[in-house]
Amino acid sequence: MSAPDLQRLRELDLETRLALVQELWNSIVEDASAGAQLPLDDSERELLEQRLREDDEDPDAAVPWDEVKAQLRRGS
Repeated sequence: MSAPDLQRLRELDLETRLALVQELWNSIVEDASAGAQLPLDDSERELLEQRLREDDEDPDAAVPWDEVKAQLRRGS
C-alpha cells in the first residue's frame, strides 16, 4: 500500500483533518483490541511493561484523568 500524499492532506480544512485523525486513531484502537501487535522495539516494550508493573504495585499513584484535564486547563 502506498502512503497518502501528505501535502494534499495538509491542504484539507482543519475540521476534515481532525475527522481523519479521529478515524485513524479509532482504527488503531480497533486493531489493537483485535490483537494486532504495535510496532515496538525491545526498549519501548520493556518501558511499557515496567510502567504496567508500577501501576499494578501502586494503583493509587495514578492521577485521575479529570484531574489531569483540570490541571492542563489551568495551565499548571
